[in-house]
Formats: sequence, structure tokens, C-alpha cells
Amino acid sequence: MSLSISFENSYAQELTGLYVSWQGTQWPDPQVIVLNDTLAQALGLDPATLRSAEGVGMLSGHALPDSAHPLAQAYAGHQFGGFTPQLGDGRAILLGEVLDPQGARWDIHLKGSGRTPFARGGDGRAVLGPVLREYLVSEAMAALGVPTTRSLAACTTGDRVLRQFGMEPGAVLARVASSHIRVGTFQFFAARGEIEKLSLLLEYAIARHEPDLTGVEDAALKFLERVCKRQARLVAQWMGLGFIHGVMNTDNTTISGETIDYGPCAFMDRYDPATVFSSIDQMGRYAYSNQPAIMVWNLARLAEALLPLIDPREERAIARATEVIEQAQADYRQDWLNVFAHKLGLNQPDAALIEDLHALWQRQEVDFTSFFRALPDALRGNPDPLAALFRSADGLEGWLARYRAALDDPQAMADLLETRNPLYIPRNHLVEAALEAASAHGDMAPFHTLLERVQNPYEAVAGMEDYAQPAPKDADAIVTYCGT
Repeated sequence: MSLSISFENSYAQELTGLYVSWQGTQWPDPQVIVLNDTLAQALGLDPATLRSAEGVGMLSGHALPDSAHPLAQAYAGHQFGGFTPQLGDGRAILLGEVLDPQGARWDIHLKGSGRTPFARGGDGRAVLGPVLREYLVSEAMAALGVPTTRSLAACTTGDRVLRQFGMEPGAVLARVASSHIRVGTFQFFAARGEIEKLSLLLEYAIARHEPDLTGVEDAALKFLERVCKRQARLVAQWMGLGFIHGVMNTDNTTISGETIDYGPCAFMDRYDPATVFSSIDQMGRYAYSNQPAIMVWNLARLAEALLPLIDPREERAIARATEVIEQAQADYRQDWLNVFAHKLGLNQPDAALIEDLHALWQRQEVDFTSFFRALPDALRGNPDPLAALFRSADGLEGWLARYRAALDDPQAMADLLETRNPLYIPRNHLVEAALEAASAHGDMAPFHTLLERVQNPYEAVAGMEDYAQPAPKDADAIVTYCGT
């Protein structure tokens, strides 16, 4: 194939035993329906080339460049608390890596490319709705400054796939990440007692993500510390946006600190710590308020996998790893306070003020995103839009008085807050409407309109007021699905 994209294949070359070489499915009629031109150019790729027949072949997995080494990655993982020693890419392949103009390395990965040896009974395919959901939400997260995998393209395949609501259009997502190494990747070798291969994986991960740790004493422990810090910051950012991942399994926890695998994810409208959107999370394990504790739990599983590399003396390894995990809890607490201090414009985090605000939201079921966008008007002397979000003013006036007193210049802060808090997020009812239009009617216009808004989340656009509004109070509760 003559497509002028040159892949590197360090994962394939250096981590034998951690993947199966595998080709994507041949599709009846693959078509690119969304292409991320801006991301393509940032990667040093030509959008016109990606739209060509050869480009479509690559982005759908239908036909790949000679330089690609497609493979299905192996990993293990705790799923809803239960350990499975072999999971792996059941419906995805890693094509290889590209170097951007600055020399940074990026994975190009296809989701929904067909069955692999890790499929575990699944059909290996994806359907259009979940593919567009991941495209939309991942690009929204990128615009909001949250570390995330990115969406390069969405392709339809020309076939139909049976899902819970009938036959749906088949699709493939081409996504980009600084790597697809997960906590579960380390668990794969650790569970087998293959310490030499575990050590090779650690060396590879350090070379790719922490090159300054190469050859350093206690590299495994320092690597764990850095992964913990990234994950603590990441989940604090999720909490500051009301984002609920939905499936925080260890195989969905990256060592790079990027959000990955947007399956049953959604943004919370009315504040409720127990909010769950996933159809499979019947016990609320991954509810909004549980995400910090699950993050720490997942990191403890990474620490367990790394114990033989931290110290050959098990007791000593456990003690040292435990210190890192305990520090991760403290780091998260500080990151969480910093996130909300930034959203409120506080020079220093005020824990009591922030915690009292969360309690006030919960009692009143206030729309999370709208609160922060109404706050500047209150600082300018017009509290009515903010008060309208509450069922009663009980507690609000007192909190506002404390808040104003904590600001050096409330009027000046009002404008700044509008640059820190989004007006447009992927509102659940808007996402569902866009996906329904695309899947059932082939109408991509609602998707593109919503995508444009969430890619520019802070600045109000005339005529787009509906995109900033929460769902009507009598709207049906949103339930999301993995799409597998």
C-alpha cells in the first residue's frame, strides 16, 4: 500500500509476549464520516491523504500501510473488583506509532476493528453511536484541558451489527494516545510470575514516559510515584467537571494519566454524589463520589504488580509501596481542593468553603455546570440567575457572603471565571439526540453542531443558548452502554 505514513513499531519490537499480531477486518464499504483535521496536522499527517481511499483503508483497518505492525495488546485487569488474568484488545488493534513534528511518539489505535484472539465471545465490532460518543466526549475533554486519548477519525464500515436495540451501523474509531499501557498491562505479567518480562515492560514504559528515570536507583518506585501523581490530578479534574467515567477498571487506567475508553461515560447535570450512568454498574461502584477511592484502589493494584521490582524483600517492598499509595490519597485531596479553588477564583484553597458548597449543591440538586457560569453574574451584583438554580435560597446567601469575602476583587474575578468554567459540555440529552440522529437517520448535522460547541467550551455563541441548558427536569434518566 502506497499511503505515505511511516509507522514506528517500538511496542511490537520490544515487548514480545505482550501482544498478538493481528489484522483488521475487511469491511464491505468503509467510509470516513468524521476526520479531526486539527489533530491530524498536529501529528504531521495530511488530512487530504487520510480522506483518500488509502487513508480510509488505514483508519478503518481495512487495508494498512506496509510500515504498520498491527497487533492486539494483551493485558489483565480487575473489572468491577474481580480479577481476570487475561483480557486484552478483543476488538481493537494498535497499528503502530507516529512521531509528530516535535518528535513526540503517539499510538494510532483502532477500536471496533473486528475479533481478535482476546475477544472472549464478543463479535469484535463497534457501532456508530458509541464510536461517536467517544469521539465527542474525548474531544470535549481535550478542549477542557483534561489529559485524554484523542479521536482522529470515525469510520462507518458498511455493515450492520446486532446490539441490544436491534441492528445498528458498524463503525471504527481511530484514536491517538501517548501510549495504551495500562495498570492491567503490568498485572498481566505479574499474575504469571514472569518477572523478567515485567521488568522489560517497566523499562519500556520508563523509556517512553519517564526517560529521566532510565538507570536510576529505585526506578520502579519513582515510576509508581509519578503514575500516582498523574492519576490523582486526572481524577481531580474529572470531579471538577462532573465527569463520570463509568468503568474505572484497572484495564482502563493508563500509566500516562490519560483518560481512556469512553464507554458508559457522561457528565452529571444535577449534583448528586451517587450519580451513575452505566447500565452495568448496578451497585454504584463507579459513581461520581466513588471515583477518587477507586483511583487509589487501582493504583494499589499497580503497586502490587510492581512489588518484585521495587524491592526483592517483600516486606520492604510492601512498606515502600504503601507509602506511595498513602501519598496518592493526600495528593488527590490537595489536587481536588486546587481544582475547585481555581474554578472559584480563590487565591488559596478554602476547604470549608469548598466542602460547604458541595453540601449546598446536594441539598438543592443544583445543576453543576450552570452554577459556575451563573456565579460571575452574582459577583457583578445580579444574583438572580444563580438563585434560579436553587429550589430555595436557604444557605445560598450565607455562602455567597463568605465567598465574596474570600476574593480580593469580586468584580475583576467575574470575567476571569468565565474563562475557567465551561458553558458548553456534552450535555447528556444533546449527546443522545445527536447519536440517535446519526445512527437511525444518517443525519450527522446535530453531531457536528454539538462537536463545534464542546470544542470551544468557554465562549458564548448567539443562537446556541439551548446547548448551555440542562435537560428538562421531566426528561428520562440517561443510561449509557459499553457498546460492545
